[in-house]
Amino acid sequence: MSDGRPLRVALFSGNYNYLREGANRALNQLVGYLERAGHTVRVYSPVTATPAFPPQGTLVPVPSIALPVRTEFRLALGLPRRIRADVERFAPDLIHVSTPDILNTRAETLAQRLGVPIVASMHTRFETYLEHYGLAWLKPLAEAQLRRFYRRADCVLAPTPHLVEEMKRLRGDDQVALWSRGIDRDLFSPARRDSEWRRAQGWSDDDVVVLFFGRLVFEKGTGIFVRAIETLYRRGYAVRPLIVGAGPAEPSMRGLEDAVRTGHLDGTDLARAVASADLMISPSTTEAFGNVVLEAMASGLAVISADAPSAAALIDPGKSGILCAPGDAEAYADAAAGLIESPRERKRIGAAARAASEAYSWDAASRAVEAAYRQTLAAFAQPVPRVPRTA
Repeated sequence: MSDGRPLRVALFSGNYNYLREGANRALNQLVGYLERAGHTVRVYSPVTATPAFPPQGTLVPVPSIALPVRTEFRLALGLPRRIRADVERFAPDLIHVSTPDILNTRAETLAQRLGVPIVASMHTRFETYLEHYGLAWLKPLAEAQLRRFYRRADCVLAPTPHLVEEMKRLRGDDQVALWSRGIDRDLFSPARRDSEWRRAQGWSDDDVVVLFFGRLVFEKGTGIFVRAIETLYRRGYAVRPLIVGAGPAEPSMRGLEDAVRTGHLDGTDLARAVASADLMISPSTTEAFGNVVLEAMASGLAVISADAPSAAALIDPGKSGILCAPGDAEAYADAAAGLIESPRERKRIGAAARAASEAYSWDAASRAVEAAYRQTLAAFAQPVPRVPRTA
């Protein structure tokens, strides 16, 4: 199947479209591209009665339950017989797994039984979540599961060069490819800045609006954002916080009484809100790829981000953004204060960020995955003894 013929891909996800996240947006972009290119993709994922957006490809619902603490998420407890039969009837050329959960682990086992290669994509640093919920003691177990999950695959797709190298070390081979991400620069653009919308929020043209953008969950650094803003208040800066997103950590941010909270936004409403801010503080260290950082950069914002590999892959420090020591609210406040005091520097960084975003194309990213699929199939077809990866 390395000769350009159409592929049949079975894709497994823990959340394909019931909640909007960077991971499932990337998966849907990929599936849309593959189907336009003549391939056939069948997707297996938990679903809800209130999907966040229409799915690309053919979505097959998998039975699931709500997680006990994070009830907005669903967990499939296995791979039911009827789902296995559906996959067998579909007869995929390869199985793509995207979440190291029970469903995707069972999908790896099914792929091995069917004799088709496994491609695993990395989207989230799940092992970094645990400390935010008092479960740091589980980290060794989580890391062991991740090692087993990614080593069972015939190829792993990682979103940044840093993570490509990390995954090569974890696997002990070179069967890792880069799957970056893209950005709609027509949607996320400085042209979306709207003075009337700003005034409707009670802001003047001279107010400095500081954005938090993303799902409101503790692992995204909501507490650090609050402390950074409070530090700016104590120093006498009249900043205006803008919180774009929704999630279970929202009550922890209510102490910022003068903040504008939009809740979840989408499409042009989201793009307008992001572009209408003046700078963004992004304290998260748990991203595999900084989707919200890239969207803010494309919108022409000066971004102050945690110095994590995901952000460091996007930001040229001091030129197209600012990187701060993770968890240091004072450092974020210092960086923000410098940009508040120097509108010219803020605009220079924002312009450089907008220019840097041009390097990220959804079609180019998806073509890289298509190429990795074909390379994996070609390698899998070689008559070389194969040793299953189980640890």
